[in-house]
Amino acid sequence: METFTTARPLVEHPDFTVQKELALSSLDIHSLDEPVRDVVTALNDMSFCFTIQSCFGHFVFKNKEPTNLEPLPPTEIEGAIEYRIAYVALCVQKCEPAARFLDELSRIQQIDPKYIQYGSADWFWDRHVNSYVIQVESERDMDKDTARINYQEARYIEELKRDVIVRIHALAKSCLGLM
Repeated sequence: METFTTARPLVEHPDFTVQKELALSSLDIHSLDEPVRDVVTALNDMSFCFTIQSCFGHFVFKNKEPTNLEPLPPTEIEGAIEYRIAYVALCVQKCEPAARFLDELSRIQQIDPKYIQYGSADWFWDRHVNSYVIQVESERDMDKDTARINYQEARYIEELKRDVIVRIHALAKSCLGLM
């Protein structure tokens, strides 16, 4: 995220309902990376939340397409791999359930703070106040949309991004169960 910043405090958001309706009416779930579709659906099902953008993250190497979702090969790839970051950007309404949700979402970064960041992004906040991002990217590249990494780091990120998506989905489903 080129405009990644620390998480901002929740503020009043009088246009939340209108923005959520507009976002959901223009969402084509099938245009999203398959591994994030269930997460996006669960987040959008919460009354106090809607997604802005998401990406499962892509490894581009050799002749692979920029939207490649194939797992890395089991044998090492020579040279640098371009990693396009995995992230979920969402907007929430200022309310107690959203504050609790964000607190739990922020805890996901504790898995590995050097590779998982939680915060806001100026670009999103300018369009949707109370927008937050959780991303999987090395700390050294956390303010970039892409990074050049080696095979060993790519393998680690591959496992980490799957874990993060699973945890976000579980968190969203648990919040839905409380509603």
